[in-house]
This record gives sequence, C-alpha cells and structure tokens, in this order.
Amino acid sequence: MVRAVVFDIGGVLEVTPDTGWMARWAEDLGLAPEGFRERIREPAYEGSRGQITLEEFVSAVREAFGLDDEQTSAFMDDLWHEYLGTLNTELLAYFSGLRGRVRTGILSNSFVGAREREQARYGFEDHCEVVVYSHEEGLMKPDPAFYAVVCERLDVLPEEVVFLDDVQMCVEGARAVGMTAILFENNASAIAEIEALLQSAGV
Repeated sequence: MVRAVVFDIGGVLEVTPDTGWMARWAEDLGLAPEGFRERIREPAYEGSRGQITLEEFVSAVREAFGLDDEQTSAFMDDLWHEYLGTLNTELLAYFSGLRGRVRTGILSNSFVGAREREQARYGFEDHCEVVVYSHEEGLMKPDPAFYAVVCERLDVLPEEVVFLDDVQMCVEGARAVGMTAILFENNASAIAEIEALLQSAGV
C-alpha cells in the first residue's frame, strides 16, 4: 500500500547544474581546486548538519580565504545561486497535485539557511505536508535514521512510501529501510513510475 510520496529537492525539485563558481573563485584566489575545497570542507560539512550557524559559516569563509566584506558577500551570492538553481515547475506542480491522494513530504540533504531561502523563492512548504532538512536534524541521507524522521512526521511506515531522489546512494539508502525508491532521471519517467505505483495501489 502506498500512503506517502517523498521528494528530494536539489536535482529534483530544483534544477541545479554546476555553475563553475568554485573553480572561478579558486582561480581568482590562486588556489588549486583541491586546495579551495579543502579550506571549506569542514565548515561545509558542519553547515549541512546544522553544527554551525550560517553566520559562523560566513565567518569561516572570510577567514579561510582572507576575504573582505564585499568579497565575502559575492562568495555567498555565488554559493546560493548554484544551490538554489531554478525551479522544476512541471515536477513541483505534479508533486503539489498529489496532496489529497497521498501524504507528501520533502527529505533534503541541505545547508544552514536553505529553508528560509527556498521557502522565499519556491514556497516548498506550501506544496506538501512536511519539509525535513539535514541541517535541522543533524542527519543526512543515506543514514537510515534520517529516512525514519520523514516517516515519523508523515505518520507512515517506510514500506508505505515512494521516494524520489537523483543520487543513487540516497535511493539505495531509501530502499534499504523499506521504501520504494526511484532514481530521478527526467520528469516524464519519474511521473510515469510514480503514477504506475499509485494506480497499482488503487490510489
């Protein structure tokens, strides 16, 4: 029985191609790409798990690269530009339309500040019942405990959930806890697969 459908955000509800911003900043700062990533690896890890605030992350960036206020602001603008991408309007409309047929939720590996920015730009909270972010829970896919959070919030069992994500590791993690998980490749195939599952369940 299918009682809930849960979607990922980045690469699914948001179209988020690589903008090349990190490579540009590395070049401008005279750093190798590996060196650039190494300098922000720890604060980025902490930010995705809510172990630091957004303000603390910004301070860490400023210190790691020796940036002034204007450069720091530009750095964060570039980060959020790629992170937020553009809205997958067709898929969001389909997802929003599932309300009333099944319970609906979002499960996202995220970053401090994401809820406020995504809600302001895309209004995800208005299109489903729950939005669960890694930076608020201190957990990330494919940790089984993170999938359990969204199931608890939706009051469903993992076996009653259809989950859509664009990362194979996260899809496998969902399957490991009992969800029916689909690897997102494009809107048409994702919608067709979900509809087939819902219709076979009589939803």
